[in-house]
Amino acid sequence: MQAPMQQNYGRPIPPTAHRSPAAPRRPGMPVQMQPHAVAQQYMAPRPMPHPNDAALRRSRKPTDRNLPDGIEDVIIGEGVQQYKNLRDLEKRLDAAVVRKRLDIQDSINKTVKKYRTMRIWISNTVESQPWQGPGNNPGSGRYKVRIEGRLLDDETDPTVPDQEEKDEDAMDDGATDNAKKSDAKSQRFSHFFKNITIDFDKPVTAIPEEVKPVNWTKSIPHPNTPAAPSADFDALQFSRASQENLNVTISLVRDEVPERYKLSKELAEVLDVEEETRSGIVLGIWDYIRAMELQEDEEKRQVRCDHRLRSIFGREQMFFPQIPESVGPHTSPMEPIKLPYTIRVDEEFNADPTPTVYDIQVAVEDPLRTKMMALTQNPAYTAGLRQIASLDDQVALIVQALTHSRARHSFYTALSKDPANFVRRWINSQRRDLETIMGEATRGGGEDGTGPEFRYGGLDGPWDSEVAKEAVRYMLAKPEAAAAR
Repeated sequence: MQAPMQQNYGRPIPPTAHRSPAAPRRPGMPVQMQPHAVAQQYMAPRPMPHPNDAALRRSRKPTDRNLPDGIEDVIIGEGVQQYKNLRDLEKRLDAAVVRKRLDIQDSINKTVKKYRTMRIWISNTVESQPWQGPGNNPGSGRYKVRIEGRLLDDETDPTVPDQEEKDEDAMDDGATDNAKKSDAKSQRFSHFFKNITIDFDKPVTAIPEEVKPVNWTKSIPHPNTPAAPSADFDALQFSRASQENLNVTISLVRDEVPERYKLSKELAEVLDVEEETRSGIVLGIWDYIRAMELQEDEEKRQVRCDHRLRSIFGREQMFFPQIPESVGPHTSPMEPIKLPYTIRVDEEFNADPTPTVYDIQVAVEDPLRTKMMALTQNPAYTAGLRQIASLDDQVALIVQALTHSRARHSFYTALSKDPANFVRRWINSQRRDLETIMGEATRGGGEDGTGPEFRYGGLDGPWDSEVAKEAVRYMLAKPEAAAAR
């Protein structure tokens, strides 16, 4: 009888013994490193900013730039008076700059767009038509359509003086040419439209591919990525195969910022316009309400609706903040500009081709608005504000040092005149302040000041004094106090 075969099992691996850090290690015992444990043990914690760090910096940062009272008595010369005069001048300049910037911003918001005439030429050429081949052999006839648009130079910039236009030397001519080129580039044909579609009238004998609509949509580039060269053009071209005349309709969808909307009959009666932007609609309704005196006497935001407003909102009273939402049903997108054209491939027309010309009105930015925007968005202004803020911080530090020096000067001057009485009064003052803080002081009438009504304070309580406010301010500015908050 054959003995059963014994199975060979691998020798089990003993588990790694975990030794306490306090247990002694025998000589010769190999050290087994734990990479993950060591990495976690010696990994330096990432310093996390304290949420109150910014508040601490602001609380410790001096902001007072007014000189302390009586400082002119201890400073020789007219420096204090000159500093006060500069402060008054600074306040007047700040007020004037803020007022002017607000006026410019208000003018930018109220600037009305101008409208200029754009002339559009639509033409087509043909090739490989049957009448073009030798012996009138039928061929794969094709056509090419070109749609080109340019602004008519019917306006000039009113902000440029006539004398500057007349007295230009050769160098100025070059600069002017570059400016005109850059202006023309920013107002090219594709600049005024966000979508162009060419729809074909489908004849019975047409092939579906030959009458498929042609569509161009303006792409919105990333803020940090320049637009592609193909997105800025003066002419749009396309080519198709056809040996018959075709009727097409060119639809141009305007690209205006802010976008204009077509108004309903009721809203157009109130605003006296048929097309307007969202902000223009709200401002127009507001002007109408003020002109008709429809505001409530007590609640100015409540509006009484007359027969025109009732036809829009359908109620007797209207809360003005709800008007922008309520006028939505009375607005609709602007209809695209439709230009009909016939693609002619016959020999008679192409013997002397004549383009079809259309004149349309497009909205352009007011040149004054561009210049005002350059004033408000000038990076030098922001850099100047940062420099002024840095100088203000330095002035505040100097004024703080002057205040401390003034306090020390007054302290030592009073001490030098009568040292004994001064020290006695100073010790009594410190004792009263300590008793006030601890709640152990008595009031002027001799009553007990340790009760809760005294601790809570009042109109004539000690916590309303400048000393207590200063002590609380310094206590809150300490790091441990800020961390406790």
